[in-house]
Amino acid sequence: MPQFVIEQPPAVAIPVAGTKALFPVRRVYCIGRNYAAHAIEMGHDPDREPPFFFQKNPDNLNPSGEFPYPPKTSDVHHEVEMAVALKSGGRNIALDDALNHVFGYGLALDMTRRDLQGEAKKLGRPWEIGKAFEQSAPVGPLHPVSEVGHPDSGRVELRINGQVRQEGDLNQMIWKVPEMISYLSEYFELAAGDIILSGTPSGVRAVTKGDVIEVSIESLGSMTVKVV
Repeated sequence: MPQFVIEQPPAVAIPVAGTKALFPVRRVYCIGRNYAAHAIEMGHDPDREPPFFFQKNPDNLNPSGEFPYPPKTSDVHHEVEMAVALKSGGRNIALDDALNHVFGYGLALDMTRRDLQGEAKKLGRPWEIGKAFEQSAPVGPLHPVSEVGHPDSGRVELRINGQVRQEGDLNQMIWKVPEMISYLSEYFELAAGDIILSGTPSGVRAVTKGDVIEVSIESLGSMTVKVV
């Protein structure tokens, strides 16, 4: 059998709630400006334009409960999101078939080096330097569809040190989960292990070391992350 020439990197996986099972991760897709109020606060028109996506790396996912403040920035923002985990995929997935590919849902944060992202935007460069840094996506356990169904409404909330910063509802998403899956599959071949972060409500602001971030989505429970 062939041998690897270096040690194989560890597999990336997310715990499944209430079990010892793990969900292996292949790719991480993130949709931008998927809540109208957040699009407005970021200076964009909230009209229903075609969606756009960027990617984080699988090993950016961080279930540890801590978020290490990253280097080369002085303006790191929180963005609470619902994670969608796929159990299967394909190309050109029909809209009415899209939810059949979902394994489950969970809580996530898309932490963003906003100053570096802003510089990249001005120069017309990719966003990875602001989005895809180490441990930039704190994530909670996944809840299988068999237990929670397909949440399409429910309060979304983020608190910093007990104070509400972000609040919204899943029903405010401009592009719904089936639409995201179907659209992505026109450009990428989706597969089991893919994660989609589904966008954030308004209220994004900076965090500092020592902050305690509490996020919750109705039917998916809550998650606490400390900035260290």
